[in-house]
Amino acid sequence: MKPNILLLPGLLNDASVFTEQVAALSTVATVEVGNLTIAESVADLAASVLKNASAKRFVLLGLSLGGYVAFEIMRQAPERVLGLVLMDTTARPDTPETSAKREALIKLAATDLDAVSEQLLPLLSHPDRMNLPAVRGVIQSMASSLGKEVFERQQRAIMGRPDSRPTLKSIACPTLVVCGQDDLITPPELATEIADGIKHAKLEIIAQCGHLSTLDQPAVVCELLLGWIKKHKF
Repeated sequence: MKPNILLLPGLLNDASVFTEQVAALSTVATVEVGNLTIAESVADLAASVLKNASAKRFVLLGLSLGGYVAFEIMRQAPERVLGLVLMDTTARPDTPETSAKREALIKLAATDLDAVSEQLLPLLSHPDRMNLPAVRGVIQSMASSLGKEVFERQQRAIMGRPDSRPTLKSIACPTLVVCGQDDLITPPELATEIADGIKHAKLEIIAQCGHLSTLDQPAVVCELLLGWIKKHKF
């Protein structure tokens, strides 16, 4: 029987951020993308994902904001998670400096969401990749599709997220931690911190890759995920 895989996207991301991965993973699993656009806190986002997930048990993958929600799911319902993938995320809470930057972006988004996308693009993607249609075009399309209200809700959820470092040691399922070598938002040292805190976690750093690794290096990400899932026979 095929395992079920539940993918959780990042800030202002929809299923498009996982297009290549959904296609690859669908060869070995039943794949679903969770909705992180409705609730206003990480706890409520996690509860909503758990309520709406089609499968009782699943392999859980969280990218960026999706990672924050994945940590919360591991606190709320660890028995439902067969395996965990944490991509380009951090276990740490927001800093006051980062929250202040988020507030400024929320204010800008109220009048010019396109300007926000342009500001974020160099942080989201590797310089050699960011102007590719498969990167820039997808990021801009997702942002305009989701809109400024979703952006504000998600940013406020991110700002209010808890510190997940104390609960890393309680994660017992097989775990894969992935990070772009050139991720400027959640750099490799934060991925290393997560992997060091989770027993038996495997760490993979992807070369020539920024924050949205699923877009910057889709083939590499697909290969890593398929290899890991086949190894563990979920």
